[in-house]
Amino acid sequence: MQDFPQPLDKVAISLSIVLLVLTGLLLLGGDRSVPRVRDFSWDDRTISAGDRAFILTFTRPMNLNSVEDNLSIDPPLPGKISWAGTRMAYTLEYPAPYGSEYTVRLTGARDRFTEADDVQHHIDPFQNTFRTRDRAFVYLGSQEDERGQLMLYNFTRDEKIPLTPADLTVMDFQLYPDGDRVLFSAIDRQSQDAGLTDTQIFTVTTGLAASETRKTETPGRVNRILDNETYQNLQFALSPDGSTIVVQRANRKNPGADFGLWVVRDDKAPQKFETQPGGEFAIAPNSRELAIAQGQGVALLSIADGDEGKEPLQFFPQYGRIMGFTNDGGAAVMVKFNIDYTRSMVLVPNTGEPQELLKTTGSILQAQFDSTGRYLYCLLTELIEGEEYVERPYILVLDLETKQSKELLRFDRSPLDLQMSVSPDGQAILFDRLLTNPQAIRPNVPLTNSGEAIDKSELWALFPLVDIDGELAQPQPTQLPLNGFRPRWLP
Repeated sequence: MQDFPQPLDKVAISLSIVLLVLTGLLLLGGDRSVPRVRDFSWDDRTISAGDRAFILTFTRPMNLNSVEDNLSIDPPLPGKISWAGTRMAYTLEYPAPYGSEYTVRLTGARDRFTEADDVQHHIDPFQNTFRTRDRAFVYLGSQEDERGQLMLYNFTRDEKIPLTPADLTVMDFQLYPDGDRVLFSAIDRQSQDAGLTDTQIFTVTTGLAASETRKTETPGRVNRILDNETYQNLQFALSPDGSTIVVQRANRKNPGADFGLWVVRDDKAPQKFETQPGGEFAIAPNSRELAIAQGQGVALLSIADGDEGKEPLQFFPQYGRIMGFTNDGGAAVMVKFNIDYTRSMVLVPNTGEPQELLKTTGSILQAQFDSTGRYLYCLLTELIEGEEYVERPYILVLDLETKQSKELLRFDRSPLDLQMSVSPDGQAILFDRLLTNPQAIRPNVPLTNSGEAIDKSELWALFPLVDIDGELAQPQPTQLPLNGFRPRWLP
């Protein structure tokens, strides 16, 4: 039997003793490693108005005050901080303005067990960036070489791009949620007999990235969705998630008997939607319900796959038009036609009592919420009494939190085909100013929704709508060096 300990045993015993001593020293003195940021959820990302909070994950429990006092964002973005263990969430008070790059920095913070004067063990300095989407919009061109074409203008890059070919006159369009495509209706400019009901429906790429993981497509790639050989394509709506298109169609040979809604889903064949005929319609933010003026009110119908054609989910007999929804779908704005010939705009929540927001003798042309749902921007008209019937348009904002209203802009006498669009970051409104010419030859010139030929059109912007804290500012109208109409911000 060999003697113990052998030389190898002596080495093992010595190493064990050294490790025990080191472990004891660490336990007595504490872990002196420097804390670090392990993960930043917006690391080099491009975010949209729908992204409202980022998360910092630390390698160890932190002294909360030291983190909150030393965290900075440049340019500043006010927000609120909340904690869950080693994870810190920073929730923006208001969406980050588009077209900017932001730097997040954290220095001087310490973990829960480190004293304030022990600067050698403060956090490893952290710095990272994220950016917001380009500030861009699409519109219909009106100058000689762009008439009726869908145009894209990118403020961030100072770039103008025609998206549709010259042989199509675009009538209307809606935007896909990622801003990578546009759904539009158009007529063949070469057809001498083409009218407002001879539209076909297409999509076109914008050239902007759909997401961080998807490849950017070349702008201007057109794909036809619906032709007009058997059916006329009238109004249409795109669901907020971009998966469903609802189109109002009429059979060319028998429009009175074969008229109604059709649904197109993800490049599948169009399917007829069995429901009563109706007027204006809009798809709810959940992309599964459709609000449509039907009979003597507004009906809420299911458009979920396999659930079409059933009885309305809800019916609102006291309203005549649906204007829009909050982004979260918690409320809608509807128009009520009163017996005294006035119109009321009413906020109709999912739960609770409806609230009348305003009452007017004029028209309610548009109403659009900002992304937070706090502000409602309205394009209205005031009825001017006199020898001639005149409606004067103006833009009004309603603060649904404070119950205050503020007029932002009043137009001179103008056609009622005005259009406005609130930017996704809530910073600006685009609007057009039109001059129509009833003598112009159609369809060689762009047309308004009412079919009048547009002789001249200007694009304007109101900016800034809110300050850094999301409170109403004093916006000023500025004419853009672009000729066009019906502008709409990209999401």
